[in-house]
Amino acid sequence: MKRKITIAIDRALLRQARALAAQRGTSISGLAAELAKLVNNEQEYQQARARALARLASGFHLGGGKMPAVRSFMTDKVREQSVVLSGRGLATSHRLMGARSCILVAS
Repeated sequence: MKRKITIAIDRALLRQARALAAQRGTSISGLAAELAKLVNNEQEYQQARARALARLASGFHLGGGKMPAVRSFMTDKVREQSVVLSGRGLATSHRLMGARSCILVAS
């Protein structure tokens, strides 16, 4: 529902508003209608922002399963390599977590 209002503004601002309205091919009332659109857009933005922040706060499931612990995963890899090398009578060394370890395999 539209409603007429009366506002008090400075003469210089009124001149600028009339000039702007003329450039846009509208009236002062038309500029006020643009103000209504601006207010509506701001409300829509705030609602969309609130929805987006709520989605971020709830998190996203990316489909991955539980990751193995790094240390146990690396230890299993060394065991696998030592089993493969044990049949060949070889020795190998590995770096695990910054420490050097050597596995000697006798055949």
